[in-house]
Amino acid sequence: MTQPFELPHFYMPYPARLNPHLEEARAHSTEWAREMGMLEGSGIWTQADLDAHDYGLLCGYTHPDCDGPALSLITDWYVWVFFFDDHFLDMYKRTQDRAAGKAHLDRLPLFMPLDPATPVPEPRNPVEAGLADLWARTVPSMSVDWRRRFSVATEHLLNESMWELANINEGRIANPVEYIEMRRKVGGAPWSAGLVEYATAEVPAAVSGSRPLRVLMETFADAVHLRNDLFSYQREVEDEGENSNGVLVLETFFDCSTQEAADTVNDILTSRLHQFEHTALTEVPALAAEKGLTPDQAAAIAAYTKGLQDWQSGGHEWHLRSSRYMNQGATSTAPSWQSLTGPGTSAADVGALLATAAAERLRAYSHVPFQQVGPSLLPDFHMPYEVALSPHLDAARPRLAAWMHTTGMLAEGVWDEDKLAASDLVLCAAGLDPDATPAELDLSARWLAWGTYADDYYPLVFGTRGDLAGARLATARLSACMPVADEPAPVPVTGMERGLADLWARTTAAMGPEDRLALKRNVDEMTESWLWEMSNHLQHRIPDPVDYLEMRRATFGSELTLSLARRGHAPAIPPEVSRSGPVRSLENAAIDYGMLVNDVFSYQKEIQYEGELHNAILVVQNFFGVDYPTALRVVNDLMTQRMRQFEHVVASELPVLYDDFELPAEARAAMGAYVDDLRNWMAGILNWHRHVDRYKPDHLARRAHGFLPDRPPLDPRLGVG
Repeated sequence: MTQPFELPHFYMPYPARLNPHLEEARAHSTEWAREMGMLEGSGIWTQADLDAHDYGLLCGYTHPDCDGPALSLITDWYVWVFFFDDHFLDMYKRTQDRAAGKAHLDRLPLFMPLDPATPVPEPRNPVEAGLADLWARTVPSMSVDWRRRFSVATEHLLNESMWELANINEGRIANPVEYIEMRRKVGGAPWSAGLVEYATAEVPAAVSGSRPLRVLMETFADAVHLRNDLFSYQREVEDEGENSNGVLVLETFFDCSTQEAADTVNDILTSRLHQFEHTALTEVPALAAEKGLTPDQAAAIAAYTKGLQDWQSGGHEWHLRSSRYMNQGATSTAPSWQSLTGPGTSAADVGALLATAAAERLRAYSHVPFQQVGPSLLPDFHMPYEVALSPHLDAARPRLAAWMHTTGMLAEGVWDEDKLAASDLVLCAAGLDPDATPAELDLSARWLAWGTYADDYYPLVFGTRGDLAGARLATARLSACMPVADEPAPVPVTGMERGLADLWARTTAAMGPEDRLALKRNVDEMTESWLWEMSNHLQHRIPDPVDYLEMRRATFGSELTLSLARRGHAPAIPPEVSRSGPVRSLENAAIDYGMLVNDVFSYQKEIQYEGELHNAILVVQNFFGVDYPTALRVVNDLMTQRMRQFEHVVASELPVLYDDFELPAEARAAMGAYVDDLRNWMAGILNWHRHVDRYKPDHLARRAHGFLPDRPPLDPRLGVG
């Protein structure tokens, strides 16, 4: 069969190595698969299928250093997960039997109890039998923290198959942002990362949830999945009718040829590997020093990182050899994507390949700041919802100004009354929550004003001096200004600290410890993301699109505003519904729309006047090598896709979710009200940007953007306690 495209050159600087216990693992996994009922009689695989797929070779390449028993166990896990995938395809995807698929998936978590002593049901099929056996053999040697993380990754891997099934049922192809997010769960690389820990060393619980470790896992996941999409396009798209493939997604999104889409996927894959390397070499060592990890803990992270690297090179080697995938000509010359309109020059050899990769990496560090770009270009925004404003808007404006004066935030040289008026955060709050009482509107406006002020404060006060240490101290003190229980808080010494301390007291007065902790995490996520921005500025590094879009949600304060919006609906909406894939997809679509609106309006302010590196249009310009208007079209198309994704979830996914969870009328009404809040949020964000002076050329030309007084950094002796 003719291949639909020529496989590109892959960036893979690490040589693959083969575990010496390969034959032992092959023999063991074959016997184990037969014992679990996965071979003859299963209707899914025969012995010939298993031999051709050669999962022993996959695991031998991806885990080259573990001993024989460990390699056999890991190979059994991979036999099981690929059998699950093919079993689900034959039983539920081909038949499009969603109800039976859900019933099958609902039972599987019962076979993964955190306590190994907990009894499990009697298995009814090879998938259940295999999972019960593997879980019992694996978890005794791993910590409870690992068990919890691995069970969640396994559930995501299994349950998000329903998302794929739903897209097949509707003939729908996901947009790129949604696709990469969901592909991590469906594709199973986070699950693979858990087995890397089993084979190498457990990540210390103290840092397992940190950004650097999360980015290592996510960049690993993206690269694994995008590589798999390239090799499996023919089988998945042409044979199985699968819609969840990155090449198909980009082919559709950019309206380009299959070859051009494949080359673009390979460029994104390369960029994610660069991000992995950047994180491993810069952020992980800093994390170890910051958290005071012991030498053993630091060594465990290093072993885990090397294990992820081995998986990349080994997985690539296996794809070149497995009959499961299209791999003809995988090492031949292939065109390198250089623009959105067509393929560019060819990479003739390994030297040319590495030169191309180096050029892509260098481009992220070579932006010239403060370029004259002119007024921000504004596209025809897709906004299907009408804006509504609170009737208390005018009366709230002087109250916000008085509060800003009281806290001292208008006396530190970052803002004055003119900048406050130009930002008009009360207008924003009035659109986000048009039904708010005067007191609720005041609180919302103050949170928005505090967050916007702090977002301006960090680059002006710390960024202009390259004072990352001062920024870290300020961030730690802000976190300490939000006590969850009775722990002492520092005496506020800046307007930013006084503002947060006041907001915290007002907002959490009626909250329990759990809700306070959740809100504190949302604020911490936002302030810590500003450190990420500062770090990129110190390295003069423009992030890649995937890393940017995910971190932009944090820098924009999206989780904070959503958590405040959820408060009124929380009692009626079960937590498992709030955490579900459709609801998170709904929220992320709204968040992405709002933050991209901000990037479009703030382009001139950020690029020309502030020397900013963190703007979606600039990120697209840099990554794809296109001009401003072209990048704007890409970003606007992405915004439109996110709005359509929001509408799709509301129309198609939420009704199914309600039925799946058998939600009562009260919970459905609460979710409906929450959806209306998100609609108001998006319409209010766009309306605010259209009307405020903050982003208008006349205001930008009139106001200086440097930090006015040369204030000293915070005294380290102040501490955080």
